[in-house]
Amino acid sequence: MTAGRNEIKNALRKINDLINKFAGINVLIIGDVMLDRYQWGSVSRISPEAPVPIVLLERSSVTAGGAANVAANVAGLGAVPHLVGITGNDEDAGLFPKILENSGITSHRLFGLADRPTTVKTRIIAHQQQIVRIDQELTRPLDERETPEIMDYIRREVKKADVVLISDYAKGFLTDGLLRQIIEISRKSNKPLIVDPKGRDYSKYRGATLLTPNRKEAFEAGNLEDHHHHLLEDAGRRLLQELELDGLLVTLGENGMKLFMRNQKTIQLKATARHVYDVTGAGDTVIAALAVCLAAGLDFRESAEFANQAAGIVVEQLGTTAISRELLVNYLK
Repeated sequence: MTAGRNEIKNALRKINDLINKFAGINVLIIGDVMLDRYQWGSVSRISPEAPVPIVLLERSSVTAGGAANVAANVAGLGAVPHLVGITGNDEDAGLFPKILENSGITSHRLFGLADRPTTVKTRIIAHQQQIVRIDQELTRPLDERETPEIMDYIRREVKKADVVLISDYAKGFLTDGLLRQIIEISRKSNKPLIVDPKGRDYSKYRGATLLTPNRKEAFEAGNLEDHHHHLLEDAGRRLLQELELDGLLVTLGENGMKLFMRNQKTIQLKATARHVYDVTGAGDTVIAALAVCLAAGLDFRESAEFANQAAGIVVEQLGTTAISRELLVNYLK
């Protein structure tokens, strides 16, 4: 029993020492911000109008989603997030300031655009199960006339950052042209650039430091069929070389993660979650933890191991949840 307590104490000490390293690290998060709205209720009968459940609404909640959730995870780890994104000029956009403040995100610039709505994902939850999701969004690529002001702001912020993080949800903000400029500026400034990618064509991310696709995305980007699981090594190595990356972390759900690095053996990390309740936002936790760890001086393997632990913790929570020191400590206890 004493040995077990000492082991926990040592683990807690290591976590505290690591999180103390995160303080003061500036993380620039550029990406698709959204609101995650939840309608919580219960079901006791089926509608007489159609074979669908009737949900009795009990409460509602709204949290930071997408790139905003990535920023919340960065803040939860004790680092300093600087968030850049776009919203509409609508009522939903007006909810962001308070939500971001509550998530510890005090530095942000959200460009309000009149011709598109704020991205909102509304989930109907009954008896701890998601019944349906309703998406409000416009994914048309950003007009070139809208990018100069945004790019000027990003250019200034990259110089202040310790690490740059791109959270791409394919909502139209991160155009190929905008991505090329961000990658070029980050490289010239010697700032690590971590990308959570979307789409089949990853050439737009060429020159980034590290990418974090899931298994399906990695196969699609490598032009391979997902059911050929033994070819994941080929897909990873191909992406690493063709995109001129330093690292590639492929998330595998219940099978953990695979870390690919230049001129090194592939590393398999086992999943750490004890019970999976909701995978919403797990990818946001992974990329946030990776970015903060790399900026703190950890190597790819150490950063991936920490990100794997953090993701395992958040999937044990219901709803969009950001990692935090409190969750880490409670997990160890």
